[in-house]
Amino acid sequence: MATATPDLETKSLPANAYQPLKEGELYVPLVPTGMSLPEVTWRAVLWGTLLCIVFSVASAYSALKVGQGMEAAIPISILAIGLARMYRRRSTVLENMIITGMGGASGSVVAGAVFTVPALYILHLDPHPVQTIFICLAGGCLGILFLIPLRRYFVREMHGKFPFPEATAITEVLVTGEKGGSQAKLLIQATIVAAIYDFFVTTFHVWKEYVNFQFVPVMRTLVDRQRMVFNFDAIGFILGLGYIMGLRIAMIFCAGGVLVNFVLVPVIWFLGSHMGDVTVYPATIPISHMTAAEIYRNYVRFIGVGAIAAAGLVGILKSLRVVAGSFGIALHAFRHGEAPHMERTDRDIPIMAILLGVVVGAIAVAVFYGQLHVTWTVVALGLGLTLLFAFFFTTVAANAIATTANNPASGMTLLTVIISAVVLLKFGLSGTTGMFFVMALAGMVCVALCASGQFITDLKAGYWIGSTPAALEKVKFIGVVAAAITAGLTIILLAKAFQFGEAAPGDMRQVLAAPQASALKAVVEGFMSGQPVAYVLFGIGALVTVVLEMLGVSSMVFALGIYLPLQLTTPILAGGFLSHLVNKRADKTGGDSGRSIRERGVIVAGGLMAGGALGGVFGAALRLLPKYSEDMVHTPFYSNEPVSQTVSALMFVGLCLYVWFRSIQGKKAS
Repeated sequence: MATATPDLETKSLPANAYQPLKEGELYVPLVPTGMSLPEVTWRAVLWGTLLCIVFSVASAYSALKVGQGMEAAIPISILAIGLARMYRRRSTVLENMIITGMGGASGSVVAGAVFTVPALYILHLDPHPVQTIFICLAGGCLGILFLIPLRRYFVREMHGKFPFPEATAITEVLVTGEKGGSQAKLLIQATIVAAIYDFFVTTFHVWKEYVNFQFVPVMRTLVDRQRMVFNFDAIGFILGLGYIMGLRIAMIFCAGGVLVNFVLVPVIWFLGSHMGDVTVYPATIPISHMTAAEIYRNYVRFIGVGAIAAAGLVGILKSLRVVAGSFGIALHAFRHGEAPHMERTDRDIPIMAILLGVVVGAIAVAVFYGQLHVTWTVVALGLGLTLLFAFFFTTVAANAIATTANNPASGMTLLTVIISAVVLLKFGLSGTTGMFFVMALAGMVCVALCASGQFITDLKAGYWIGSTPAALEKVKFIGVVAAAITAGLTIILLAKAFQFGEAAPGDMRQVLAAPQASALKAVVEGFMSGQPVAYVLFGIGALVTVVLEMLGVSSMVFALGIYLPLQLTTPILAGGFLSHLVNKRADKTGGDSGRSIRERGVIVAGGLMAGGALGGVFGAALRLLPKYSEDMVHTPFYSNEPVSQTVSALMFVGLCLYVWFRSIQGKKAS
């Protein structure tokens, strides 16, 4: 088998890798269709499985303890490059993509599991270990199966129209690692800068991570009297994310946060402040007593969930043509015994195999529900809701990851819990059995949408590089199995060693907060007690999506901006503006110099994302040590809000200047 590795030493991604294709234009990946390189090898599969297991354990413990898991894909892509140099035959970029894809399953499966499964232990429902693992495994496999028919739409048909921030960072890491030279040095430098910066600012008391300027009297007045709150998360990872997203998407994204923080929350406060001590459902305290965060949590977030759900439905409708085409291929194969000829870089697992997998998965889920001693009607309803939500939210997750790299898992899982509880209550399911049933259903759906969201990143990175989609899809199932078993066993062990949620009287074990699962536990308890549902708020969110679609604006991006906190969207906007300025300089320069500026900007931004992810991993791991304290590194001015926040703002400006000057040096390099 010819390796042709030397041919890649001088190659970059094509100029149209991140741009919409013109009429009749084709995208030729780094490894063209006709080039044969080692891809699914024993070394790649073994390293991918090992890294998946290691990161699954670390991410599960971290997420349960501090509410924040570990972003695995980018660190694993960096590790893959280092491992490639251990062998006499250096691993190919395709093998490194296999390692990255398999290892990345750890973060996605764990993210879905920790949202829901620990709630079963908090509710003292004590699931059997096989049940815990099955929830993770079934959800992960369903998410992958439902995503594969959508690959052509999101990856190929929409080429250049979705920014795919995380996939861009992974691709730049793998490509520059393959090439070596000045670009690799630039990526490594940016990675180190962001890793050090984000590690210290998020792990210790050096300066404030969040800037709100409430030490300024006018800002404090807006918060106290109008509930208008400005927040800014000044870290490198989000700056790089915004740069890769670009100005237009960043502005739409931030617009959702502006609507929430400076329109919806103040309006609700204005009306509620004149209502005295009247409590308005679903809140349990009067609006006049609420902070801005409480108004958001009790009212506005439901609007965001409704908007995201409606945007997901719109995404399904838009992708129907490509999905129908995929099933057309399956029908052709069924009738003629073979599928039409497809090039290597556009070849998926056969649709018939996917359909068989869904059928087997559905039977397994039905058997699982049947073991819970419920009626066959409830089993059928539960199975239908599981498959419906898993498929529906697969599109939502893929759309969200493709545009903003943020998966709305919490909102979609909350919506699953609410709708499932309401429907199943009408069929007599309640009490502890009802809570177990609903949380298990939500767990499978949450793992499915997390797994599919992460997998679309792998498929896009593989498309840019030239991987075989079918190869990535096959090994992804191995990664999901490894992550599901590891995450399930880790949660089981931690449930025996610790308490989840809050300390119980008389129980001397230490507590792991498990914040997401604790919140969902409260929701499912409330609904199983027969409380009403805030349909009006969900409906308002859905109507926001309808208005945006009528205006031709990306409804999913705006909906995510409504749901996510403003401190995440404002630095994304800063990164978008920075990207706009660098690209304007590139256009003004023109020629090879201009192209070099664009490339360097993307590489530096990818380095910020990679480094920020690594810094977050190191920080999360350090928090797990018994003697860890944020005061281990404490600057004298940290507690002084005006000084600490000013330093934070200046340091963030310094990061922006670093990106600017390292990018425009491409002109000199050319």
